[in-house]
Amino acid sequence: MKSKGSIVSWRNICFRGLLIILSSIAAQAKKPHIMSVTPPTPEQAALIDRASAQEKKMAGELRKRIPMVQTYIQNLKPDGELGTVPVSDQYILSRVDFDKSFQADGYREKSRKGLFQQSLGTLSDLTKALGLTAEYVPTGFMDMMFIDPTDFDRQHYDFGFVRNDFLGTVHTQVFDVLPKKKTGVGRFSGRIWIEDQDGAVVRLNGIFTGNDYLDRPHYFHYDSWRVNLQPGVWLPAEIYVEETHRNRLDDEPELRARTSFWGYSLKLPSHETENTAIRIDDVTDTSDAAQDVSPLEASRAWVAQAEANVLDRLVQAGVLAPPGDFDKVLETVTNNLIIGNNLNLPAVHCRVLLTTPLESLAVGDTILLSKGLVDVLPYEEDLAAVLSFQLAHITLGHHVDTRYAFNDRLLFPDEVTFQRITMNHSEADDAVAARKAIEFLHHSVYQDHLSNAGLFFAQLQNRSRELKALTTPRIGDSLLNADGIPWLIDLTKASPRLDIHDLNQVAALPLGSHLKIDAWDDRVFQLKARPLPLLNAQDKMPFELTPVLLRLTRYNESAPGSAQAASTGGNLVPSVRSQ
Repeated sequence: MKSKGSIVSWRNICFRGLLIILSSIAAQAKKPHIMSVTPPTPEQAALIDRASAQEKKMAGELRKRIPMVQTYIQNLKPDGELGTVPVSDQYILSRVDFDKSFQADGYREKSRKGLFQQSLGTLSDLTKALGLTAEYVPTGFMDMMFIDPTDFDRQHYDFGFVRNDFLGTVHTQVFDVLPKKKTGVGRFSGRIWIEDQDGAVVRLNGIFTGNDYLDRPHYFHYDSWRVNLQPGVWLPAEIYVEETHRNRLDDEPELRARTSFWGYSLKLPSHETENTAIRIDDVTDTSDAAQDVSPLEASRAWVAQAEANVLDRLVQAGVLAPPGDFDKVLETVTNNLIIGNNLNLPAVHCRVLLTTPLESLAVGDTILLSKGLVDVLPYEEDLAAVLSFQLAHITLGHHVDTRYAFNDRLLFPDEVTFQRITMNHSEADDAVAARKAIEFLHHSVYQDHLSNAGLFFAQLQNRSRELKALTTPRIGDSLLNADGIPWLIDLTKASPRLDIHDLNQVAALPLGSHLKIDAWDDRVFQLKARPLPLLNAQDKMPFELTPVLLRLTRYNESAPGSAQAASTGGNLVPSVRSQ
């Protein structure tokens, strides 16, 4: 029989051996894994050289632009049933003047300023929001728009042909890209897709190389997409970032983030705006018997002027989509509510805000819904519920602040971080409108399907504590009151309990499920994605970010809005219920 001392000694030997093994594994893990690539053929090398020239051309195009740049970040934690779930979020919306922000030599590590030297703090805010620091990330988050803006060539990188591939209707050649030795940190390492007409890189998927002496790379993996917005011009449209470590026990961040670009055709506003003319519908009697304007007519005209100013200015700022076909979908649902309740109203119009936070707003007789809000609604009755809230504000006479009838109040400096325009209603008005909205819904064609709408608001309340940025409006009204309770909470009384395991119960969709934006002129289009059956609870992803997969087309193809086709957000259930 072994003595107690020999057992302890044997355990010590085993423990020390285990430490040696683990230390060896850790040391090997710190060494970067460098693949070898097969040198390209002369034809492939010529395409790579064209791509290098196109990267410089794209940088020149960006210097002319002041697009909207929106970043939404969800920090994650592992979940035994759902894989990962968001625990917090951040949101940044800015208009970036790239001509003032470009740093041609900023890519070098010695610069420490990144490719962009802050467009009035915007770009550094993006970097900080993702937990990146200038100490370890000389290029910053926005460099994910580029492969390498100064040294993307065969002198600094090795290229290996992978395959031919179609991204939508665009034929591409796919290459693995590795930085050559001793070219410094912050170089791109990953895979690129080069379309074979203009030689433009249309997709890049990978990571910037880190410092070999650091335990962590301090860079995130990303998937960056460009779209063909003008003849021969490909510009960034979407960047998806993901870092998850479900099987690792460390404190590295777990997150998903999506940066979207639009408004490339926007110009900076002048103080002599072209859209100051008063547009008044159905408020002025032009008959011979009534040449003068009554006080009531003047009051309505003043409200109409404020409405026109607000809508025009929001379009100029790149926050509101111009009128489009999808507006008719929203107006059809609104008219169902109006007819069902015998409301005597002038024509009510609907428009789409281009932003992600869940919000709505009534500007005069126009209802605005954010793209993010439209995206997460599974059913037409859900859409009817959020529209009924603003329709109630209109019928109750809760107008936008008429101070915006003075056009100069809307000449905010939208080349900097977007400042909130306070056009929301008061909490007292919202409470009254909520009760009126419930009444409208119960007297509409949607009355037999309101349990679905109740499930949406139950799911919203369930996730609202973690998703503060998503549920905080930037312009209009929140779906929640100050206590975090949905204004239309009464709809949940007739709904079943939320059940993540019931695959027939879809309370809310992931972001990006219904609409896409033309990044050049800000028009919105409905996705034409195939409905897919849910296989498990993880497929539901309510209010969550998902990867990006664009179906690319060329500029000269006839389909409207074809530059950015369906993403993988997933049209899980019909967006509009036929009545």
